[in-house]
Amino acid sequence: MRTDVALQPDKNDPNNEEKRLDPSRRGFLKWAAGGIGVLALAPGLARTAVLRERYLLFHNPNTGESVRQVYWTPRDGYIREAVNTISWALRDHHNDQVRQFDSNVLDQLYALQLQLGLGQPVNVISGYRSPSTNWMLCEGSRRVARRSYHMQAMALDIRVPGGRVSDLYRAARSLGAGGVGYYPRSNFVHIDSGPVRYWS
Repeated sequence: MRTDVALQPDKNDPNNEEKRLDPSRRGFLKWAAGGIGVLALAPGLARTAVLRERYLLFHNPNTGESVRQVYWTPRDGYIREAVNTISWALRDHHNDQVRQFDSNVLDQLYALQLQLGLGQPVNVISGYRSPSTNWMLCEGSRRVARRSYHMQAMALDIRVPGGRVSDLYRAARSLGAGGVGYYPRSNFVHIDSGPVRYWS
């Protein structure tokens, strides 16, 4: 397995990933404190999101891999090994480079699964992109951002098999978190944990 960013951070580095995985600073607990997004829309989901373990259920059609993984519990917060497993499944399938995923975008995907009541895997058609892959895709399409959040492991392109992409887009927008791009011709929605913004 090749990595461009180590999945096990240096514990002596004050800027290591321990901070990024701190549940008191990120994700649903932050949304709950602010009373925004999906938590404001659905109090029952808010309680579930904060008090129950969180898991992701997704399929990567590029690699054929499926993941069902608990990645956060009320007792332990974000589980590093689980986030590592999820990050590997969301690797750049062109070259097997991997980077640890931002917990906020994982929480956005979890919120969508809750809100839509999905019992089937979401298809993640694009997760992490290495700079070389992103450059290659930019050369082939003007719709690919040169400074894509995919390169920071902060973005996912998703679709629900058999579902309407318009429903997925509305649900993603209702979270009030990060960027949401609508691509109906390509049948996917982009979500990221950058600033709140929408485009189609």
